[in-house]
Amino acid sequence: MSETRAKDQGRILRHPRFPSRYLSTPRDLVVYLPPGYDPAGAATYPVLYLQDGQNLFDPATAFAGHDWGADIAADRLIAAAAIQPLIMVGIYNAGIRRISEYTPTKDDRRRKGGKAERYAKMMARELKPFIDQHYRTRRGPQDTGVGGSSLGGLVSLEAGLRYPRVFGRLAILSPSVWWHNRSILDLVRAYTADQHARIWIDAGTDEGDSPAQVRSDLELLRAALVEQGWREGSDLRCEVVQGAGHNEWAWGARFGDVLQYLFPLEPERPARKGDRQ
Repeated sequence: MSETRAKDQGRILRHPRFPSRYLSTPRDLVVYLPPGYDPAGAATYPVLYLQDGQNLFDPATAFAGHDWGADIAADRLIAAAAIQPLIMVGIYNAGIRRISEYTPTKDDRRRKGGKAERYAKMMARELKPFIDQHYRTRRGPQDTGVGGSSLGGLVSLEAGLRYPRVFGRLAILSPSVWWHNRSILDLVRAYTADQHARIWIDAGTDEGDSPAQVRSDLELLRAALVEQGWREGSDLRCEVVQGAGHNEWAWGARFGDVLQYLFPLEPERPARKGDRQ
């Protein structure tokens, strides 16, 4: 018997062609709502913004026909009281512009890249206010996450580093640390803010043609974060996933673990300033 998915229950909503003054093209959005979400209710929810939105909830739009099953993982964990009910916002990538928008620096040899700062600004200054206006969200950084895989992990990390008062939960899966002489490490080492987001970083043992280099790059990223004040066992978790490749199946398989780390179920609390009423 197949599992009933959120889209079949009307809990996956679409916002086509979201406009941005920071990006060259509009962007489709797809929004997951947790079971029991009531737009007229009193409950508010944390929000996780995810890159490559077409790969999250629907095999018909996903790369190679295999989505993450992010809705399945969230539904299962919410039902088991293992995570907080949350809203997830998938941001479709821009196809041929994906590499440029998701990378922190321009690689002159590849003649592309370096627009991640503008993309991060779009998420922080345009997309988040839009979602806060249209959905029942908790708005503080402790209730706002951003994440992605591969190059999507790079732009998500950049967003967290540039906007620590906006994004306080980061899901960085199989980040492409190698991009442009590992320029993302320079961005980490330049971090000076007092805030330290709760960060998940990982990589599989079977990624690409040089899996040992991928693991080495992950260690460089882990060490750079620790140098800037992140503490493993407190606000940083670094995982090496045995047998995992660089693909949607692998990322979806561990996405539940990511959710449990970033959004564990907490005791009921009074509404915080900024939560939608």
